[in-house]
Amino acid sequence: MPMALKGSCRCGAVRFSCDSHAPYPYQLCYCSICRKTAGGGGYAINLHADAATLQVEGRDAIGVFRAEIAEGTGRGRLSSGERNFCTRCGTALWLFDPTWPELVHPFASAIDSDLPKPPVRTHLMLGSKASWVEPAIGPDDLTFEEYPEQSIEDWHRSRGLWID
Repeated sequence: MPMALKGSCRCGAVRFSCDSHAPYPYQLCYCSICRKTAGGGGYAINLHADAATLQVEGRDAIGVFRAEIAEGTGRGRLSSGERNFCTRCGTALWLFDPTWPELVHPFASAIDSDLPKPPVRTHLMLGSKASWVEPAIGPDDLTFEEYPEQSIEDWHRSRGLWID
């Protein structure tokens, strides 16, 4: 049975819940979008959950931000990722991307439920980290300048952490 996640914003205007088969907060993203919109230590952590189970109270207080992705040509493209946040207090809540409509990615920082501690971490988008950030990389942690090929689901399954 998947793990029930309950989350909220700082001011309490938004509360949400969803079910997750992959609730370990192992993936630290150092990209400029995550760290500027949701990062506290220079990174943000997204979880993996079933979008069909997302229940939300306070939808009237939710805003959506779609970041512009630099293309190297001086121009950018609009990200398909929809970063949902509370318009009253600014809390980053979850990311939804219509490319994967069956998934929603809550920010671990917005989850009120106790989350399981990951056995190792994956540090990704290190090529975009802020100069002041000194990642605490464990001896078994994985590091990537950009994105790893292994999905959140595959990471959980390969370690026997997927919850049926």
